[in-house]
Formats: sequence, C-alpha cells, structure tokens
Amino acid sequence: MPFDFGALRRYPDVEGQGLEASDAADRLLLDVAAERASSTAPQPAPDEIVVVDDAYGAIALAAAERFGATAARPIRVHQDLVTGERALAANAERLALGDEVVSMPLAPELVAGARLVLVRLPRSLDRLDELSELVAGHAASEVVIVAAGRLKHMTPAMNEVLGRHFGRVDVSLARQKSRALTASEARPAARASHPGWPRRQRHEAEGLEVVAHGGVFAGTGIDIGTRFLLRQLGEAVPDATRAVDLACGTGIVAAGLASARPGIVVVATDRSAAAVASARLTAEANGVADRVEAKQADGLEHFADASERLIVLNPPFHSESAISTGIAAHLFADAGRVLAPGGELWCVWNSHLRYRPLLERTVGPTRQIARNPKFTITASVRAA
Repeated sequence: MPFDFGALRRYPDVEGQGLEASDAADRLLLDVAAERASSTAPQPAPDEIVVVDDAYGAIALAAAERFGATAARPIRVHQDLVTGERALAANAERLALGDEVVSMPLAPELVAGARLVLVRLPRSLDRLDELSELVAGHAASEVVIVAAGRLKHMTPAMNEVLGRHFGRVDVSLARQKSRALTASEARPAARASHPGWPRRQRHEAEGLEVVAHGGVFAGTGIDIGTRFLLRQLGEAVPDATRAVDLACGTGIVAAGLASARPGIVVVATDRSAAAVASARLTAEANGVADRVEAKQADGLEHFADASERLIVLNPPFHSESAISTGIAAHLFADAGRVLAPGGELWCVWNSHLRYRPLLERTVGPTRQIARNPKFTITASVRAA
C-alpha cells in the first residue's frame, strides 16, 4: 500500500490551509532513490540509509516503510531545526514508525557506513557543501547522495557544489516543478583543496572572531543589522548580570556582550542545530565559553515566566523559503512572557517592517535607541 503522505502534520510548526507537511520534491526524491537502490547490488539495508534536512519527516518515514526499516536496523535522520525533529517524532508515533527512525546530530557517526543518503536540498550552498563534505569523507566508499528540491529554489551552482566532493552528478527530468540530483563516486580528498567546515573569520572593527557551520545566517560575516546593534548594546541594562541572545545565529551578540562585560553570563538560543554549534564555537574563539551557554530551543520555551532582565534579538523574517513576520511576532510574545517586570527587550529590525506597534502590544512601552537609513533599534520595557 502506498505511503500515506496525507497523514503527516507540520506540528509544532505553523499549520493551516495550504501548508502541507510534504510536497512533490519529497516524492520525487523517494522515487529516484528507490530506482537507484534497485539497480545496486546488494541493495542498501535500512541502517545504511541516512536522511538529512527532511522538513517534517515525510522522506524518513516513507523511506522507513519502503526499505523495511526495523527497530534493530533503523534509518538515521538529521534535521537542523528542533521543530522539524519534533514533527518527525510526532508523525512517526502517529504512523507507528517510531522505532524505525533515529535522530542523530550532524557528525561523522550520522553517515558512517551509509550507502544511500537522501537530502532535501537546502537553499544554502554552504549547507550543501558541508553535507557533501561530511558524506564524502565518512560514508561508505560507494555512497550515493540523492537530493531533491523545488525548481524555483534550485540553481546550477548546486551541481557544482556536489561536484567538488563527487566525481559524478546526474540530473533527473523535472516532475511537478521538482528535480533530483544524484551524486556518486565520492572524492573524500577534496577537502585538501577546498576550505573545510566549520569556517572562521576575524572582524577587527568589532574585535570578534566568528565561527560558522554551513547554512547559518550571514555565515562567518556580521550582517549590517547585527553590526549596528553591537554598537548600541553598552546602554542595554548596564547592571544586568545575565542576558539572553534570542535567535542567536552564530552567537555574535552573545560573544560581543560577554567580551564587553566581564561580569555577565549570556544564554544563546536558536531553533537551528547548526546555529547553536556555531555559537558555541564563536564563544570559544573569543575566550568567553565559560560565560556563554548555547541551547537549541524553540524560542524561549525553557525559560520561566518573568525571569530575565535583558533579552537581545535580531529577529529572522524567513521561514525556509517564505518571508514571514509571524516568526518575529512569536519571538516578541515569548520575550514579553519571559522578561521580568522592568526588564528590557533590545531589538534591531528593518525599518520598513514597522515592528514598534507590535512590540508595544506584546512586550510593553517601546523607545527608539538608534536609527539609520535601513535599521531601527528599540528597547521595549516589560511593565510591572
């Protein structure tokens, strides 16, 4: 019986009319993978199959059913977002496939011995490069990557990235506005002629070194909004002994605060595993790892109500390929819950987004700290 994609849900991510937990690219990837596996002798066993960046579990669970995964031989899975990992777990329980998949960190153990790696193509070429490097260097010598995405998000540069680490890249015919790439003939020595991951860059003007895994916002750079914010943070609750870097990315704000204030402890949080790993490395590179704690979390879910005096935020406005202010609204509401009376949310945002009324409603009285032609920095105070 065909796998029931309609039974999948996006929860705990946003759900609603027109928001599906799988799409045509997932189904194309699975069909190309099955065709490739059937032509391979011997066929890959379930525990020789790895799934990476599957949004809500459609690829992993359909593959588990199609390739006969068991509790003893589960399919290994890595998803960057904690919400995706939770959606997979919930969908697996709903479909009685919970023991047939196992979530793992992005590390050599994830791909060790793998002969078939199924990847939902990331939009970030750096993310694809890091994944390809990992697979080529640590999977079985005969490993094959099958990666798929929507045509509107694919570029010829993806073929070039795969070609750095694999001797052959095949391109499928388009189907339902999707396409698959198949990479084979791994070249594990490619790293010798190409910078490996994670990468690092020193920024003398800020006195900071940034370390980044592939796909994290701004990479080893410092985006102009964060750069603007860093210059203003000296005024942010100057007697605070603890701060939160919400949606921390590579941890630049956390490292900057900890470097500038020897008496402060900073907790950095992000949904992305790659971001949290980067934030830890950035803290280490700047000598403040003892005062910066990086945690993967959905917003401030692990923080108690009215518990923090200072939260700093450069809110993202992309959710995968979609532009959405809903992410910022969620983070503002979380900050309003967690701030102690009199505590402050310091936020930098693109001025055209006009977040101030939303900040006033969800956090409290909001004052402008600084503004330039592109960005606004505000401080919102939680009322007593």
